[in-house]
Amino acid sequence: MPKEGFKTAKQKNDCIEAIIQELVNRNGFLIVGHKNPDEDCVASMVAFSLLAKKFDKQVKIFTSKKIPENFRYLVDIAVYNRIDVVTAIPRSFAVDTIVICDTAKPSMIDASRTVMQMLKKSTIRKIEIDHHIGADSDYAGDPGYRLVTEASSASELIGQIALKLRAKKEILKKYVILDPLSRNLVLAILTGIIGDSQMGRYLKSSREKRMYRIFSTLFNDILSTSTIKESNITNMNQIFDQLKQESEKEKHCFQYIKKKSKVYKSVGYAMLSEDDMRYLYENFDDDDIISTTRTLADMLAEDTGKVGLVTYYDIPEKSDLVQFRMRRSQNYKNYDLREFLATMGIENGGGHEGAIGFRLPKNAVDNYHKFVLSLVKKINALLP
Repeated sequence: MPKEGFKTAKQKNDCIEAIIQELVNRNGFLIVGHKNPDEDCVASMVAFSLLAKKFDKQVKIFTSKKIPENFRYLVDIAVYNRIDVVTAIPRSFAVDTIVICDTAKPSMIDASRTVMQMLKKSTIRKIEIDHHIGADSDYAGDPGYRLVTEASSASELIGQIALKLRAKKEILKKYVILDPLSRNLVLAILTGIIGDSQMGRYLKSSREKRMYRIFSTLFNDILSTSTIKESNITNMNQIFDQLKQESEKEKHCFQYIKKKSKVYKSVGYAMLSEDDMRYLYENFDDDDIISTTRTLADMLAEDTGKVGLVTYYDIPEKSDLVQFRMRRSQNYKNYDLREFLATMGIENGGGHEGAIGFRLPKNAVDNYHKFVLSLVKKINALLP
């Protein structure tokens, strides 16, 4: 039947709550869009993928054709967050959730025969995020999981999910998410908002124009206060251009950290000294460092098949702590990482069974290099 907006705010909020719960409960997310994807379609697929990745989920973006070169920076963001952009679904990828972005009706979904078969399975959750409503439209998602309503773009709706998630402190603590609205997520959302509405010129209703102003201003403020050092930036276009440059910097940050990685039996690890951290803080933003350490821990876990660990010795200006990020491979279920915290008696830390973060005071670490090597050996010995 033709899509229509929510009749009440409660219906919309209930739908967003249901989607957040699926982000918590489900594991294998396949993200799809429409044929010949435009800015909002690509941006919304990447934005939702980044959101799911914050929950340490397996995520893949499906496209039947190569994504246009002018969206290359969005694809790079996905790749550097361990999100594969695929034209065929690997057999090893267990899909339990399909997210359909920015697609007016089922016949427009960019899907292979395999994806079409998955869409028909009742055991696979179908989440739909779309701003197309009216006569020439039709639902593709499951009832209760259709975030379909008036908006400047599908990307804006993902921004609304992130804003709701921001208030859920217990969930954020469990998944060690400092802020759902990281710079890369905001860049993807802004790409969709700016691209689909042409800076607001193509919006029709007063409601769309109002929401566009609210979200564009909100994300503008988030970006300008969190990542932009210059004081002469006056509009979203300048922020947009600057952010693309910042995303390029993140690649270099990742490459620097990756050079530090090593493997001891079943544990891949990277150890960053105080000198390393001083170099990183002088050349990159906190957001770069946080996201790349998480990505590397994830990559090391998958490469070894068991556990990845990234540790860094904070500079005195930041803290008097040694920081640790530990990830478990998606295919390794034999050890709950929270048990490591209990075994070691570490209280300043937390997370869930597949990912933890913890901190130790520097005065408890006599020799950083030896301490980390000893810790890596203990982790390996604990793994079944």
